[in-house]
Amino acid sequence: MTAVVLRAATRASALARCQTGIVAGLLADACRVATEPVAVSTTGDRRTDTPIHAMGGKGVFVKEVQAAVLDGRADIAVHSAKDLPSSTPEGLVLAAVPRRGDPRDALVGRRLADLGAGATVATGSVRRKAQLAGLRPDLNFAELRGNIATRLEAAAGFDAIVMAAVALQRLGLEPDVVDVLDPDDFVPQVGQGAIAVECRADDRTTLRMLAAIEHRPSRRAVDAERAFLAELGGDCNLPAGAHATNPGGGVHLTGLLASTDGSRLIRDTRSGRDPEMLGTAVARHLLDVCGGRELLEGSL
Repeated sequence: MTAVVLRAATRASALARCQTGIVAGLLADACRVATEPVAVSTTGDRRTDTPIHAMGGKGVFVKEVQAAVLDGRADIAVHSAKDLPSSTPEGLVLAAVPRRGDPRDALVGRRLADLGAGATVATGSVRRKAQLAGLRPDLNFAELRGNIATRLEAAAGFDAIVMAAVALQRLGLEPDVVDVLDPDDFVPQVGQGAIAVECRADDRTTLRMLAAIEHRPSRRAVDAERAFLAELGGDCNLPAGAHATNPGGGVHLTGLLASTDGSRLIRDTRSGRDPEMLGTAVARHLLDVCGGRELLEGSL
């Protein structure tokens, strides 16, 4: 065993630890480096009785994890990329995005087509609520928070719940009914399915090691989606999502912006070579051409 050990800050949930284990395995294979997890409690983990959007949305699952790297308790931070705000704190850098997992959302408990009129779907995501309401205005919604196991236990109390398909896959969970939603019809969260690894910007040794586990196509897709969110205003109050793929070496991106009740869903799809320019262009089109600025102003 090599003497080099990277301390990896992570949330304490089963999924977070699983994702940290994925990163640890990649680093061991690529660099012969051992990884030691450093569990961190985040605001989002502690305040399970409060909707995520009421706590300020993005950042509630990552700030304390990032702080552990900035203050030297850890060398790297391992996140679900979908939890990251669009901007990285000073002193840190998004150093690696390994190969992305499934970016799609999934209904658990009942298929969308099998939900009866007035069925209740539980989710803590305003993006998921808006898109489901747009597809099925007859549905009712309930708030749902907690880790994956807690949410699956609560599923029996509703007609269906919504979660990231990749969470089930990484934890090896197989509920009786899982309806994975097509991203062309149901746009995922920015970065969903991807793992993001941060380190200190001046830590050149760790930067070199993390570069070895970067998956370039996944990074380009995530960069395009994050640029889209940044141009919207970082962490806008409205339901927003983006989904990028890498056909033929380029980037193909769909961006979504919606009203909170799902009565208006606007989207744009286009392709390009530069991920950041593409994400910015899609967001600007939604804002300036499709009426997105009016949606944003109405949410303030």
